Amino acid sequence: MGTQATKEKTSPKLAVAYSLGEVGCQMSWYMINNYLTLFYTDVVGLTASAISMIMMIARVWDAINDPMMGTIADRTNTKWGKFRPYLFIAPPFLAIFNILTFTVFPVQGAMKVLLCLICYIGTGMAYTACSIAYQALQNVCAIDSQVRMNLATARGIGSSVIGIILSACAMPLILHFSSAVDASGAPAADAHGYFIATIIMSLAMIPVFWLCALGCKETYSAQLHSPASSSEKMGFIGSIKEIAKNDQLLLVVLATVLGTICVTGRMSLLTYYIIYVVGNYTVIATVFTTMTIAQLIGTLFVPWGTKTFGKKNYMIILNVIMMIGFFLMFINPTTNMAYLLGVSFVCGLCNSASSICYGMVSDAIEYGDWKLGKRQEGVAASMLSFGVKIATALCGATGVLLLSAVGYVPNAEQTEAAKMGINAVVNMLPLVIAGISIIPLFFYKLSAKRVAEIRADLDAGRHAWNK
Repeated sequence: MGTQATKEKTSPKLAVAYSLGEVGCQMSWYMINNYLTLFYTDVVGLTASAISMIMMIARVWDAINDPMMGTIADRTNTKWGKFRPYLFIAPPFLAIFNILTFTVFPVQGAMKVLLCLICYIGTGMAYTACSIAYQALQNVCAIDSQVRMNLATARGIGSSVIGIILSACAMPLILHFSSAVDASGAPAADAHGYFIATIIMSLAMIPVFWLCALGCKETYSAQLHSPASSSEKMGFIGSIKEIAKNDQLLLVVLATVLGTICVTGRMSLLTYYIIYVVGNYTVIATVFTTMTIAQLIGTLFVPWGTKTFGKKNYMIILNVIMMIGFFLMFINPTTNMAYLLGVSFVCGLCNSASSICYGMVSDAIEYGDWKLGKRQEGVAASMLSFGVKIATALCGATGVLLLSAVGYVPNAEQTEAAKMGINAVVNMLPLVIAGISIIPLFFYKLSAKRVAEIRADLDAGRHAWNK
């Protein structure tokens, strides 16, 4: 088995099929991540406190739901495998809830808030079923650490490519189906525009997930899940307790949580900066497209960067460069497009670091199998997703409150003080969080050499307690 793992190559067909799963995820989550807060404030008319409550309740439940879904996936056994069935079943439900989330219901007051909360929770649960299964699939489609890193890179490329398309098309599509105008007579988004755009993306998303499931065979599932390492007899609480002993996985999760707060929090509020500081809805597509093109370019360099510097060192390098980009944007807030797009390009380039996290999780799964004798891809994937959900909960709950605190007023010309506050929230706060996210990486010890040694031990039937 060790020879087989050493000679394993990355199949282009598998890489393309695997990347489609991320395309499906992004087609679902792009609208929610980048436009839902704006939709809630400027279209639905929810207050900052109501949005904060919705985001916190929904995302915290999602975070709790993730390990539950991971445990269910780990205990699933079908002729299609452990994880692929969920990529067939869950996407239609995800499409329905996506559409409902961007629906304006003819109700007011507490009922409006309650319906928004229910739809958002439903979307999160359906998305969890898709994303947990998709993340775990990487670890049974390949066994070699570098091949798994290449699949994570393919995932990042898929994310960047669909991100470029959505960045260029989402807001123009929303505006095309909208009939509203702002105070200056320029096009503005309305409820009908958001609704139709979400329907189009949600329906297109379903076959993309199915193609991913068809193309990603669980080649190594039987080999990796021997009776001795099976977690099927472990309950939910037992699985969580066991995987919490994996210190390297927890470090990756912590770094990912902080990194997600930094990047996702900034992206979710970046539209406010562009609309109310730069001053034009139509510029959103240009800035977002620039960032996603840059992320694609950065992702293409991930295999080289991780081989040359190691996974954790390359992630630290990208974080430092991104912090410089945030600082440049903060000290020189401007409507100059060349400067705005140049700095956005640098920040987007560094967003490719997200691909590295999935490669590090794969290595941590190997480490957990070696250290604990338990292999739990689903629960391990859910831990990363758990971290991301906690981060987005914090971002969703606090982001709109921070905007309110600095003087933001929906659908109005902002004061200079409010514009300065928006700039600080969008740029300076993420800079500080990015710096903090580097700290856990200093304690991560799974180098390529160490992972190869662990894989060799596992192939030979050795574990930590045999050393």
